[in-house]
Amino acid sequence: MGLGILFILALMPVLTVLLFLVVLRWPARRAMPVAYIITVAVALFLWGTEFNKIAGATVHGVVTAVNILFIVFGAILLLYTLRESGALATIRRGLINISPDRRVQAIIIAWLFGALIEGSSGFGTPAAIAAPLLVGIGFPAMAAVLSALIIQSTPVTFGAVGTPILIGVNTGLSGQDMVLTAIAGEISYMEYLTQIGAYAALFHMLVGALIPLIMVSMLTRFFGEHRSYREGLKTWKFALFAGFAFTFPYYLVATFLGPEFPSIAGSLIGLLIVIPSAQRGFLVPKEQFQFQDRSKWEDRWIGELQDASDPVLKAKPVGIFVAWLPYVIVVGLLIISRTIEPVSNVLRHPNVTISITDIFGSGVNTSSQPLYLPGFILLLTSLLTYVLHGMWQDKGYMKAWKAAGKVLFGAGSALLFAVPMVQVFIHSASSNYDSMPIVLAEGVSAIAGGFWPLFAPVIGAMGAFIAGSNTISNMMFSLFQFATAQSIGLDYMAAAMVVSLQAVGGAAGNMICVHNVVAAAATVGLLGKEGDLIRLALIPLSYYVLAAGALGMALVTGSINIWYPVWLCIVVGFILFLWKNNR
Repeated sequence: MGLGILFILALMPVLTVLLFLVVLRWPARRAMPVAYIITVAVALFLWGTEFNKIAGATVHGVVTAVNILFIVFGAILLLYTLRESGALATIRRGLINISPDRRVQAIIIAWLFGALIEGSSGFGTPAAIAAPLLVGIGFPAMAAVLSALIIQSTPVTFGAVGTPILIGVNTGLSGQDMVLTAIAGEISYMEYLTQIGAYAALFHMLVGALIPLIMVSMLTRFFGEHRSYREGLKTWKFALFAGFAFTFPYYLVATFLGPEFPSIAGSLIGLLIVIPSAQRGFLVPKEQFQFQDRSKWEDRWIGELQDASDPVLKAKPVGIFVAWLPYVIVVGLLIISRTIEPVSNVLRHPNVTISITDIFGSGVNTSSQPLYLPGFILLLTSLLTYVLHGMWQDKGYMKAWKAAGKVLFGAGSALLFAVPMVQVFIHSASSNYDSMPIVLAEGVSAIAGGFWPLFAPVIGAMGAFIAGSNTISNMMFSLFQFATAQSIGLDYMAAAMVVSLQAVGGAAGNMICVHNVVAAAATVGLLGKEGDLIRLALIPLSYYVLAAGALGMALVTGSINIWYPVWLCIVVGFILFLWKNNR
């Protein structure tokens, strides 16, 4: 079969997900089993993938789904522990003291605190933690999840202490003769990898600094009384200030210290700058934005776990430090477990790792490290909170466990098909054809030609949408991106920019990847609304990949060229689009 036919066949699983989730708005628990069956059918009967490989990929997907469900369970359990202890009431009052403006609260919690969780953990944990916290302080569930998904972009390239670069890109490029020959005598491989990270941080700084502004504009347009982007855009001074307060130190750390800590350092510095500024009203709009009374919310905004009355019921006094202490513990334990090697080695020791190698003779391996997963840290922190907040005096802690179990059951039906579908897609290579994601990338490459840097972020985003991970997207496509850059005559440094665009697009694709959306929606009881969330998240995703691609073309082309005005036109045009398109 020719590349065109193969491209169409490889596109079928992706189009199936988009059709049922986004166009027909089926709930994920119905759409993903259908998508799994179609993907298996295409792989088995049209692609020629061996059955044992499909079975092995399915088992690997189930194990991965269970890992994700553990994180979801831990996030919900911690939230409801704080709810029952009265800590959420204190957190809510504290945030109102910083600023009662919901736009400012979203920037602090989703953008900065979410970025800190991303830098520490990854695994979709920021959305699973930030979304319930936003709901806990009075946000509509859909608004909370959308905010948490939108920030799953800029911090992601350096999430989990740099994993998408150190594991994802590194796995794709290391030991490859094509790469080593290109950089021979010019730069060491590790310096080259660091340079790729620095380029990615540069793109994120210039493109991602607008994400807080876009996020609050989406909030006011789709969940505000007046359905107006303009209410969000009125925060432009504060939003851009908060955007660069994170992205500028983030870029400096990536450039001079490497890929491990840009997101952690950028978010910590951003929090230290932005919170005192917000308390003093610096650049904060005088006109506050609030959601309408709960009785006027649309039914689809409300999660099953959202109470019909005030979201925070407990009036028990808890000090502000004690209330926030569980989240401090979570961040601290995540950083310790991922940066202090003796601790990391214990948590990942073979004796506490569940692994299956060469499943059904397919060559596919799978494993689970339950003590290393963020879910374990969230569970441990919930138990510590039970003690720290003196919860043994009432039955609230059992309510927290019941609520978490209910959500776990609801999310499982979707994730246990979504993730295996992804793994079958990734492991679809047969004796005749490369895997479906690679064929999709080759098809786009054949169309793009010399304009490839413009399309490179799209491939990264597609990989993340399919695989649910920036790291996996980078593993799949980094070498392909490098080879394509060389094929259009780019030198090794320009090729590094193209690979960095892959990482940037892969980060942005996390906004719409199915299992991130399902997991985040599950934490606030919003199952069944995944398609609506993806439709909304496509708006900021489109901005991200277009702006990054145009900026990539400008930098790869060199000197002053037409692509700089094109990039500026995309940025300004997107803002004008928001300004003009109100209800």
